[in-house]
Amino acid sequence: MHIQFLGTGAGMPSKTRNVSSLALKLLEEIGSIWLFDCGEATQHQILHTTVKPRKIDKIFITHLHGDHIYGLPGLLGSRSFLGGDQPLTIYGPKGLKEWIELTLQTSQTHLNYAIEYVEVGEGIVLEDENFIVTAMPLEHVVPCFGYRIEQKPLLGTLQVEKAIALGVPKGPLLGQLKNGHNVTLEDGTIVRSVDVTDEPKKGFTVAILGDTRYCENAIKLSENADIVVHESTFDHSTSNLAASYGHSTNMDAANVALNAGAKNLLLNHLSARFFPQDIEIMLNEAKKIIPNTFLVTDFDEFKWIHEKLERI
Repeated sequence: MHIQFLGTGAGMPSKTRNVSSLALKLLEEIGSIWLFDCGEATQHQILHTTVKPRKIDKIFITHLHGDHIYGLPGLLGSRSFLGGDQPLTIYGPKGLKEWIELTLQTSQTHLNYAIEYVEVGEGIVLEDENFIVTAMPLEHVVPCFGYRIEQKPLLGTLQVEKAIALGVPKGPLLGQLKNGHNVTLEDGTIVRSVDVTDEPKKGFTVAILGDTRYCENAIKLSENADIVVHESTFDHSTSNLAASYGHSTNMDAANVALNAGAKNLLLNHLSARFFPQDIEIMLNEAKKIIPNTFLVTDFDEFKWIHEKLERI
């Protein structure tokens, strides 16, 4: 699993940071990409990455502020132009469907694929054989949600030599055992998958939070998460502004991760008011609470491998 940030600024674009969007690359797991938020010019940012719009099959929107949604109509149109013909599911707060459909209708934008809309509330918004995605409301100035993405346990490694010793021939039967299925040999012997595979491996958990004040739901979504993506619009010295605008500081984010028992914290959604030296201070302050803290910039990419987060 990879996470790539397409926009890490707050409110409006700057010369160094575009507005909010990130790609959760699940190419190795399920061959697709999930997008979280789609601020203005997200498709321009994508041009500088390996992300292919036709591979995006799910878009999760945290809230309806412009810096999180104004890039949607353009991206939806370009996905069609670029050969994307598979259905797309868009998750988000009430009003998102009406806004998208009115924009596409007014601009006479034709899509070559169907869109399914899921109006987000509190609870599970997606569950399939690989993932569970849970949404919870956060505390912003408009309805806003955070998402918890949990990968279901992975099948254990097949003990090939043990299976062969039990009489399983090389070939398709080994594949069936690896995939969790029991097999019957020619002599009628049943070999159980559980007897020739290691224990299932824990999947990853990522919390991607929208704009919010420090709140309990942010902690719940982040509980024991491997990675927490949390806004850091303000710093500790401007905490009075953070609360009034429905945002968080770097220390708010760090305390959410600490109280949730999270392993890694990615500070995102930074105000343009801060200079590079300010940002370095923000990072160091948060690292005193959560040592595995990273402060992200546009196009940063992280890889989760062997239960460890690496910046690549």
